[in-house]
Amino acid sequence: MQVANAKYTPFAGLPARVLGRTGSDGGAPVLRHTGSGFVCRFTGGGLWLRAAADYAQYEPWLAVEVNGAWVQRFPLPQGESEVCLFRGGTPGTVKQVRVLKECQAMPADPAHRVRLLGLAGTDGGFLPLPEPKYRLEFIGDSITSGEGLAGAQCESDWLPMFFSAVPHYARLTADALGAEYRIFSQSGWGLCSSWDNDPRHVVMDYYGTVCGQCGDTAPYDFAAWPADAVILNLGTNDWGAMHGPVWRDPVTGQCFQQADTSEGHTRISKAVAGALHTARRRNPGALLVWAFGMLGEELRPTLEAGIRQYKAETGDARVFYLPLPAAVPATMGAREHPGPACHRQAAEALAAFLRRHLE
Repeated sequence: MQVANAKYTPFAGLPARVLGRTGSDGGAPVLRHTGSGFVCRFTGGGLWLRAAADYAQYEPWLAVEVNGAWVQRFPLPQGESEVCLFRGGTPGTVKQVRVLKECQAMPADPAHRVRLLGLAGTDGGFLPLPEPKYRLEFIGDSITSGEGLAGAQCESDWLPMFFSAVPHYARLTADALGAEYRIFSQSGWGLCSSWDNDPRHVVMDYYGTVCGQCGDTAPYDFAAWPADAVILNLGTNDWGAMHGPVWRDPVTGQCFQQADTSEGHTRISKAVAGALHTARRRNPGALLVWAFGMLGEELRPTLEAGIRQYKAETGDARVFYLPLPAAVPATMGAREHPGPACHRQAAEALAAFLRRHLE
C-alpha cells in the first residue's frame, strides 16, 4: 500500500542511522552485507520506505522491527518499491523502527544490492537517536552471514530466504549490550580457502574494502566507526576443506588443497596470526575476540596456536579465544547450520564475555 502524495526524504536529510558497511550511489546508502540497514525513531501513525533492489539471481530480503519486535520479512522485487513499514499507529507515540538486510553479499550475483532512497511518514516526525554504548564488528562465514536462521531443518536448497539477520548472534549480542554492530562475512569462505579448497575465497583478503568480494572495492573507513570489539568467527570452512577434494583453477590448472597434517594446521595458525595483525592494524583500540565452535571445535588447538603466535609477535594482551556453544540436533537450523536457539546461546556467552571486558 502506498501513502498518498508521499514526499520521501532522502536518508541524508533524516536523523536516521544507517547501519553496516554501506556504499553510496547518488547519495543513497547501498546495502550488501548481512545486518546492514537503518534505524530511526518516528512519532507518527505510518511510515513508508522507498528502496530499490538490484539483482540477477539472488533477491535481497529485508526484515522490519518495531520497538524491538520482529514484525515483517519479505523479498524486494527488482526496481523501485514503496514499502509500508507500519500504518494505523497512534500519532504522538514513539516507534523505534529498524530495517535489516536479511541475507549476505552475493559474489555469484554482484548486481545484488539494496539502495535506500528515502522515508515518508504521516502525522509525526523523526526524533534523534541515542548514541550506542559500544560498536561491535563481526567477521565470519556462513554462520555470521545468518545462513540457516530461517526455514525448516529439512531445507537444503541454497536460497536467500533461508538467511536471517534477526535471530542472529551478532544482533542479539549487540542488543544485550546497547551496542551498534556491523557484519563482514561470506558464506563458505575461510582463512586459507573456501570449503571447496578455492584459495581465492579468503575473507580477510577483502577486509579493508566496503565489499570488495562483490565489486565495491572502495576503502572502508575504519576511523569513522571505531570498533570497541572485533569478533572473529572463522575456521569452520578450513576444517571442511581439509577433508574435501582438491580444487583446480579452471583457467591455469593450478591446484590447492588444505590438509589435515601438521603442515596444514601450521598454515592455518599463520593465517590466524595474520588475520589478527590485520584486525589490530585497522582497529587499534578494539578488543579482539576469536569466538568459535557453533559447528564444532575440532580446529580449536590450531586457532589457539595462531593466537599465541600473534601474541608472541606483538605482546598484544587484548586478544582472547572464546568457545561458543555448539549446535545440537535440537538447536540446528536449516541447511545443517546453527538455528535460532544456538545463536541465542552464543549471544548469551558472547555478551557475558564482552560485558566483563568492556564495562
